[in-house]
Amino acid sequence: MFPSSWVRSVRTGLLLLCALGTVQLSAAQTPPAANRLERVLAAKKVRVCIWPDYYGVSLRSPRTQQLAGVDADLAQELGRDLGVAVEYVDSSFAKLVSDVTGDRCDLAMFAVGVTPQRAEKLMFTRPTLASDIYAITTRSNRRIKTWDDIDKPGVVVAVMKGTLHEPVMRARLKAATLLVLDTPMAREQEVESGRADVFMTDFPYSRRMLETTDWARLVAPTSSYHMTDYAYAVAPGDEKWLGRVEQFVRDIKRDGRLLRAASRYKLESIAVLN
Repeated sequence: MFPSSWVRSVRTGLLLLCALGTVQLSAAQTPPAANRLERVLAAKKVRVCIWPDYYGVSLRSPRTQQLAGVDADLAQELGRDLGVAVEYVDSSFAKLVSDVTGDRCDLAMFAVGVTPQRAEKLMFTRPTLASDIYAITTRSNRRIKTWDDIDKPGVVVAVMKGTLHEPVMRARLKAATLLVLDTPMAREQEVESGRADVFMTDFPYSRRMLETTDWARLVAPTSSYHMTDYAYAVAPGDEKWLGRVEQFVRDIKRDGRLLRAASRYKLESIAVLN
């Protein structure tokens, strides 16, 4: 007879080997993770990152909580094309990369500017919109009359953190002071109060300022300053998903849905239809 302690040890070892074998077998039998298109179709839902403060693009009404804008509308068109529901996920330009690559959403649809920094971390479709940079100052500001008055000593230029305007103005400004702020409201308050002279924005947001305030004044560049393509962004590594979203972009350009959506929000002048 073997000592009971030895028997227990052997039994324990056999049980461990069996367990390990089961784990290895299960791992070997686990199918590879489905690509994102398959996941979207299986879940019957596409998660779309949006910035809910983007006038004309993806603006949430504070009264009704409903989203309106060219990309909010086109997200619904994407859902229809895929035969799935649309779930909007609130994001921002500062959180764009982490939200898309961290699987908070399946793609970003809020007029995302294609910049070299973002292109290193995300994949983009062909552009749907394109905008230059514009400045907003106050009607009472005597220092800023034309675009040439902006980059001068003593002038304070506000930008929102994470937007394409931050790296562009950081590189382009030589004499003015750059002020980087966390929210669009903060940059507007700085300009309205006189603590900053201008804030930099794009065509859709400049329309918001002119149509919803009585103090804002637009300062436009005399020639093209920094044109940027806007497109839809997906996480890297899934060419099949990118290809399906790219097909959607081709379709809405060809069948007129992009132009109709852009015209609905007076953005037809910046729609990229080719």
